[in-house]
Amino acid sequence: MNKQFEDHAPQRMISAETLLALGGPNLAYIGRVVIEGTEGYGIHGADGTVLAVAESRDLAFAAARQHNLLPVSVH
Repeated sequence: MNKQFEDHAPQRMISAETLLALGGPNLAYIGRVVIEGTEGYGIHGADGTVLAVAESRDLAFAAARQHNLLPVSVH
């Protein structure tokens, strides 16, 4: 087996300031969220601010695009 796939790099947190610098005001980060026990997809601004929550990933991407944002998926 390839050693590259055996080792997992430790996860690091990215600060809101770093996200803002990477994406500027035009990116929307889309990721799964659970709010009051209900799963959905959060639409976050580059600074980490929650802009909206959608029922599906497709809807979250469409909503971001409709508001002139470039959606990207986060895990």
